[in-house]
Formats: sequence, C-alpha cells, structure tokens
Amino acid sequence: MKLPPAVRVIERGWLSSNNILLFDGAAATLIDSGYVGHADQTVALVKSALAGRRENAHLARLINTHSHSDHIGGNAALQRAFGCKIFIPAGIEAHIRDWDETALLLAPAAQRGDRFLHDGVVHAGDTLTMGGSDWQAHAAPGHDMDALVFHCPESRLLISGDALWENGFGIIFGELLGQPGALTATRNTLEMLGRLPIDTVIPGHGRPFGTVEAALDRAFKRLAAFEADPSRMAKNALKACFIFNLLDRQGLPRVELESYLEQVPLFRDVGQRLLHMDTPALAAWLLSELQRGCALEERDGILLPTMAA
Repeated sequence: MKLPPAVRVIERGWLSSNNILLFDGAAATLIDSGYVGHADQTVALVKSALAGRRENAHLARLINTHSHSDHIGGNAALQRAFGCKIFIPAGIEAHIRDWDETALLLAPAAQRGDRFLHDGVVHAGDTLTMGGSDWQAHAAPGHDMDALVFHCPESRLLISGDALWENGFGIIFGELLGQPGALTATRNTLEMLGRLPIDTVIPGHGRPFGTVEAALDRAFKRLAAFEADPSRMAKNALKACFIFNLLDRQGLPRVELESYLEQVPLFRDVGQRLLHMDTPALAAWLLSELQRGCALEERDGILLPTMAA
C-alpha cells in the first residue's frame, strides 16, 4: 500500500500496536507506542526509522489513539529516550494523571503498563498538523469509549487505532465489563467512518489497506453478530485476551489455569455473567477452543502460545 513519503508505518505483531511516524521536516510525530514488554524494541525501531530519514531527525511528539496497554505501553520509554512530548485523548486524562489501573484495564485484564506524564490532550474536533498535512481528530467510541481516530481529508487517509481493522475492530470492552452502550457506540463510529472520504486506512493492528468499503462491510457484519449473540462477543474476547496474556507471561503451568482465571477479573466475571460458566468449566472450554484453533499447545505441563510475541 503506497503512502505519502512523510508517513512511515512500523507494523507490529502480537502484543504491540502499530507505530505510525509522520515527518514534518526533521521533527517527527509518532502515533501509539506498543506494549510495555516490547518497549526496548519500540525505542530501537523508532531510532532506526529516524536515522533512516535524515541526519537530524528527532521524535518531537507522541500521540495516543486510546488508553489500552498495547497502545500506550512504550510511552514512558520513548519519553525517556527522546524527550518527546506526549498528548493523549482528552477523555482519558484523569485516568493517566491518577494512573487508574482499573480504568486503564490493566488490573481487570492482568496486563502491564509503565506510568508516564503527559504534556497535553487532544479533543475530538481538533486539527493536528502531521506529515505536512492537516488531520482532523474524530471521537471513535466503542472499543474504547474515549478513543480518537485521525483523518486527513487531503490524502484521504485514516489512522483508525482499533476502531476499524481490515477484518473487524477491537474488543468491545464496555459491554464485557457491564457498561452498556458500547455496542451502540461501535455502530455509530462505523457509520461515522463510512461518511468520511477515505482511500486508505492505517489500522492499529495489521497492514494498511485500501479496501475500505469491504472492511466496513465485514465490521458491520461482525457487529451484528455480536448484537444478536453477546456470548459470541464474550467468547472471542476471552480467547484473544488469554492469548495476549499468555504471550506476555511466556507460558502458564496447566495446573495453574483455573486459579489464574479466578484471579483475573475480566476472565472470572465475563465467564460467570455472559457465558454462565464457573471457573472449571471456563478453563476446560478455553483450553479446548484454543487447542482446536491451534492457538495454544501444552508442552511438559506448560501452556504455550503457538505464535511469536
């Protein structure tokens, strides 16, 4: 996918979101910073990208699309390495300022984060100059109720975070956590994106893509399936979150699976409330589903993900 020369996408794998660099002369803006477990790698990747651009290129600014651990995890390390200013969506300012690990989903999902200080906020409706063009910030609630996306009308580009992927969108956490309205918000966000002039999407995960209409169609179909059967949404979410955590932990003894699920609020509560499973039933279902889908294997009593972190 051909992008403007001032835009560079560092596509990441599991655990970390993509990093998007936009250059204005020697100064660069980075969108999203990946997971804390990959922070050193993120710093190295950004250093390499800056060095390959021009001799005096530097990271001036870091902007987050939303507050989840795989998008803000490298913030502190990048701030230490480059002295860049950090800007966050206005809706998460209190969570970041107070480092509220519940609101940031770190504690409920048993994920890690590295506290950082932010320098300012971005509001929906703001216009940002990045990569030599003006980008409009749009509210994109659903996956994260305070998320933003960035749209460049001139280049017909969208930086979508987890609001739209080539094959779907991010987990709708609000509905899983007993906060109704996130499904409706997701539909409203997709409809809003469908009204924007977009030729290319740079998603938070996966390659940039130009099949925007087809991606929106797939996203609406996925959303309709979740609206019709919330248990399907819950099952998909728990499988994805468990593999995420397994990659972060680099394995889990099989004998500890039930106690681990019981200790993690997201797994325990969603299992009981939406899937009507107690912990032993949830453990058996999760293990069966992930082994059947070839996402997990058991080796010498240790549960291991089959994909690389």
